[in-house]
Amino acid sequence: MIRRPAAVLLALVAGGGLAACSSTHVPKAGAEVVATAAPRAAGSVAPMAASKPVRVRIPAASVDASPVLDLGLAEDGTVQVPSVAQAERIGWYDKGVTPGEIGPAVLIGHYDTVEGPAVLKDVEKIKVGDPIVVDRADGSTATFTVRELEQVDKKHFPTRKVYGNTRRPELRVITCGGALRDGHRPDNIVVYADLTAGPRP
Repeated sequence: MIRRPAAVLLALVAGGGLAACSSTHVPKAGAEVVATAAPRAAGSVAPMAASKPVRVRIPAASVDASPVLDLGLAEDGTVQVPSVAQAERIGWYDKGVTPGEIGPAVLIGHYDTVEGPAVLKDVEKIKVGDPIVVDRADGSTATFTVRELEQVDKKHFPTRKVYGNTRRPELRVITCGGALRDGHRPDNIVVYADLTAGPRP
C-alpha cells in the first residue's frame, strides 16, 4: 500500500466531513455527544505493518461489523460513505494508513439512513477509555482506546485534525449527528483513539 503524504490527503479531503447522511424514517432525536478528551496514554505501542481492516468491534456501541468496506473519494472530492444498502457496515478510508500503522486510520459508518438506524446508531454510548478492536487481514488485531470525542458542524469540519499526520498509530471513527434539518444531519461526530495493544518488537 502506498501511503500518501498528509499534504496530499488534506488537499484531497478539504472540507472532508461526511455529507451523505440523511433520513426520512421516523428517527431518533439524533446522536449528540459531549466533547470530552483525556491525556494521551503514557508509553507507546510499536506500530504495525500495513494490513487492511476486516472487522471492527466497538463493544460500547454494540458494533461488530465485517467485512470492512474500502472507501475512496467521490467525484466531488468528498470522502465516500457506505451506501444505504451497506448501512450496517463500516468503511475504511483507503487513501490513508491501515489501522495500526503510524498515522490516522479513518473508519466511517452511518448513524442512520432513509431505511432506518444504521451501524453507529449507538455512537453516543461511546466514552473516553472505551476500546475499539480492529481485526486485520494478516490475522493480527489492533486495539485502540478512545481518547477524545467531538461533535462538529459539517461546515467547519476539522480536516487537518482528523486526517493530518500523527507520530503514532491513531484511529478516527466518523459518523453523522445532530437533529435533522431538511432531512439531513448537520453535524459529524468524530471519535479519536490511540493504539494501546498490538505486536511489540
